[in-house]
Amino acid sequence: MDRTSIPMWIEENILHKGAEAIIFSGSWLGIRAVLKMREPRSYRHPSLDRRLTRQRLSVEARVLTKLQANNFPAPALLDVDIDQGWMLLSRIEGRPLYDALQDGAAGINEIKLFGSIIRQLHEAGFSHGDLTTHNVMFDSEKKMYLIDFGLSKINPEIENLGLDLQVVNECLTASHHTINNSVEAMIEGYCLADSGIEPSSDEVIERFEAIRGRVRYHA
Repeated sequence: MDRTSIPMWIEENILHKGAEAIIFSGSWLGIRAVLKMREPRSYRHPSLDRRLTRQRLSVEARVLTKLQANNFPAPALLDVDIDQGWMLLSRIEGRPLYDALQDGAAGINEIKLFGSIIRQLHEAGFSHGDLTTHNVMFDSEKKMYLIDFGLSKINPEIENLGLDLQVVNECLTASHHTINNSVEAMIEGYCLADSGIEPSSDEVIERFEAIRGRVRYHA
């Protein structure tokens, strides 16, 4: 698709090339914005690729709309075209939490806060699907925002919630292993943010521990 045909979109540069989408920075109606465009995948049958693109964009748009209504720390959805495979989002200023943890600008307290934000997402009725520290933006005021909801699920099973925590666990132990008790801090933050919505934090943690045990067994 020709990106210049998107109304009112003024493009600046490429921010990121991912496995499923390319992210461009720019502005839309004078608002700092990013354009997320899903690229066709030649290794998939064209009809399957179109179906997956439509399905994932539709879910992502629904998730972002609901999160925006709940004042959840995530980008605002500005515009979307499911058929053309793109969406416009508000630009979250800052840098990935991954970078802040690597250079010491963030630490154990921020990981605990990350855990509480995950619990808020789960209580809103969504799983993320790719909860690494690359998908958390960290700004100059030490506020955090989740991004990239392309693999999210609506009304997820408890297994999906446990898998979210397992992805964080793998990320923290692999990429941030120098931070002591990072996984425990994430779990603490998750449990402290429990407001009584089912499944409880204890139930999700129990499922996470079961998943972690299975991974260790197969490893």
